[in-house]
Amino acid sequence: MTGRPAVTHARRVVVKVGSSSLTTAAGGLDVHRLDALVAALLPRAGDLVLVSSGAIAAGLAPMGLSRRPRDLATLQAAASVGQSLLVHRYATAFGRSGHLVGQVLLTATDVARRAHYRNARTTLDRLLELGIVPVVNENDAVATDEIRVGDNDRLAAIVAHLVRADLLVLLSDVDGVYDANPRLGPATLLATVSSDADLIGLQVGGPGAAGVGVGGMATKIEAARIAASGGVSVVVTSAANAAAALTGDEVGTLFHPTGRRKPSRLLWLAHATTPRGRLYLDDGAVTAVVERRVSLLPAGVTKVDGDFEAGDPVDLVDPAGRPVARGLVNYDARELPGMLGRSTVELAATLGPAYEREVVHRDDLVLLH
Repeated sequence: MTGRPAVTHARRVVVKVGSSSLTTAAGGLDVHRLDALVAALLPRAGDLVLVSSGAIAAGLAPMGLSRRPRDLATLQAAASVGQSLLVHRYATAFGRSGHLVGQVLLTATDVARRAHYRNARTTLDRLLELGIVPVVNENDAVATDEIRVGDNDRLAAIVAHLVRADLLVLLSDVDGVYDANPRLGPATLLATVSSDADLIGLQVGGPGAAGVGVGGMATKIEAARIAASGGVSVVVTSAANAAAALTGDEVGTLFHPTGRRKPSRLLWLAHATTPRGRLYLDDGAVTAVVERRVSLLPAGVTKVDGDFEAGDPVDLVDPAGRPVARGLVNYDARELPGMLGRSTVELAATLGPAYEREVVHRDDLVLLH
């Protein structure tokens, strides 16, 4: 009798695996470890999304690099080389059991902006309907500031919401969440996390010893919190425990859901985007946005900071500069200064009907507290 109904009853599952679980310390794919992972995933292959790191790491050895490069151009080149190798190996491993895989590369824009979000969701849904295993990764070959610590952990949390998954499994080279770093001394495994209060006082580390990943336990905890806040159960454990975790054995750390499902696009906006600027709001606008949950109009904006374009994420801050919300702005930074404090009716009359729209529509806005 397995001990985790949240796992055994889960219909759709998202599994995220880190670079350190797929590659050698010198870079390059470890085929045996990848094949072992796929073997553990096969029983779930009918309704599984795999979010896989490892593209950059997989490209290191073929390019003659001993460590992860620091400059963006070489990172992107390594991702370009490694991504094809990674997906080819997954296609071969799943193919032995008759399963097809489909590559899906995403960036923040693909989930934050409404049209892109719909396209991403439609593609993933169709792949799953056809019985194809989507292999998802951050589009590192063209991304710029999207290549950052923990990106694929957060990506997995958002994808779990995007495909309406019941369970997210985060795999790395550590077998669960501990109250301290188990590599440095005595530490106790947290079997379950029911709320943020269970995480108070944790001491977590960064990348693994292999030096090929960029994540760490802190990013996995944050990803687990994002997923759990939207009604998804989460298991954090090692790749070696993948089969046991997916059959409901009490391995690793189980995060219980702490909230209800939310729109995936707004979760991404809150947790996985970098604001391009700041809009300062007067007290009335803060009340309207935070308490009445309405759109932000030009009349309530007092100051604009940053260099952004229409569609970019920006933070909405109170008169003291404290962020209260984040949203996708409808105007370029250069357009807004002449609009501040004016009503949409006045702007439409003087500048044309295109200026009657909101600065940030309420459907593209998420509160930060």
